[in-house]
Parts: sequence; structure tokens; C-alpha cells
Amino acid sequence: MVDTVNSLATRLHELLVAIMTEGPAAVGTAGLHDVIVRATALGPQGAWLVAAGHASLGEVACLHGQADQAIRHYDAAVAAGFNDCVALHTAPMRPLHHDPRFRSLYQRMRVTQADLDEFFWLQQEIQIAVREARQATVDNIGRLDTGVSLLPQAPMPTREPNTLGVLITRIDLAATQSALQQAAVKAEFQRSSGNTSLSLMDDSWDHDRARRDAWHADDVDTRRQQAADARAFVERPGAETTLMPCPPLGSITYPG
Repeated sequence: MVDTVNSLATRLHELLVAIMTEGPAAVGTAGLHDVIVRATALGPQGAWLVAAGHASLGEVACLHGQADQAIRHYDAAVAAGFNDCVALHTAPMRPLHHDPRFRSLYQRMRVTQADLDEFFWLQQEIQIAVREARQATVDNIGRLDTGVSLLPQAPMPTREPNTLGVLITRIDLAATQSALQQAAVKAEFQRSSGNTSLSLMDDSWDHDRARRDAWHADDVDTRRQQAADARAFVERPGAETTLMPCPPLGSITYPG
């Protein structure tokens, strides 16, 4: 099968979902290295996927306290087009801010104001998705109905980005949403099937309570979806589309 940008982007998404759901130790990094090699063979059109692979490897290395490896991968990512300066201000990344090598690669990045706005939105949406998944888990404890609640997701931006680095963070958000959705669906089907079995075996099953739980869950699901739709990214009129240096390292407050 001949590699294309779309096929490798899909493969990268699958790898990131696996890393998020199973953990880096279980999945390993061979798949990310393979994406880098295959994307390199595509030439300039695959450069952003090369950057994405290196950025993901850099994040994994950073989370494992491997500063030298993290910096090497982020340096390669920036060289290939990575420019999400917002992502480089997460808590795990902050210890690298004092390293001259990291400061140097950061200063090489360029971004437009329009893309920077989207980077902030994408990173904030990642955090919101995680928080809402946790809240949904708590809300579903004790439900007696057999319905299954999916996690609502804000629509992905469709604007044409000024830099291809935006596509990398869009994949990060999509992978986060997919990983959280997979976990939620698994938990929901376990709860639903368990309730179905109990209702068949136990004559004292509280069917009225189950119906009330179902109505309440539907109401909560509707409100969550409305909130997600309302969070859709809206490009600011007049946002600059010319390249500029990223905000100074350490000056960005990561969206929480």
C-alpha cells in the first residue's frame, strides 16, 4: 500500500490513541519512528507529519524525565514545522525552559496570530475534554438505566491554517477525544449490560428509578452537547496572518 499524507495522519492518530489508552510503555515508540521515516519519504508534503512524530516522541521523553531525548526530538520537530508554542508551556515542559538548547529551538519557531489563537483553543479544548470525561464518570455512578451516554465533543476547526503546525495539534485533540470516548463507551456498556442482567434476575428492580435516571441522563447529555457546540472555535476578525516570533518563553499561561 502506497503511503499518503491522509493514511499516515490516520496511522499517527491511531498510535496516539493507543499511547493514551494503554500507556507509552505498553505501546512503545517504534510506531512513531516508523511514521517519521515514512512521512520523510513523502517529501515536503509529509514534513508536518515528521514534525508531529518528533513532537510526540519529545513529549513521551519529557514525561519520562529524559530531557536530552526530549530536546533532540523537539529540535527536529521545530525544524520540520512544529510551532505550537502553547503546548510547550505545560507543566511537564517547564523544567526544560531553563535549558539553553530548548530556549534556542523555541526562539526558532514562528507563528501567526490567527494560528496562535487556534493553538490556545485546541489546548484548552484538550483540558476541557479531560475534565468533562472525569465528570461524566462521576455522574454515571449509580445509574440504573441501560442507556449509554457518549462524550460530547466540540467541532474541530475547519479554517485553513497559516502554518501546518496547527494540523499537528488538531490530531492531538482528535486523539484525546477518541481515547476518552473509547474509555467512556467501554465503561458505559459495562454499566448498561450489568443493569440489564440485574433487571432480568431481580424482581425487585426499581424500574421507576431506572426511567428517571434515563430521563436525567438524556437531559445532561443534551446540555453537554449544547455547551460543546457553543465552544466551537471562531476566528477573530482581523487576526494577523503574517509570521511572527512566538511569545517569549515562559510568558504563556497554559489554558486550564
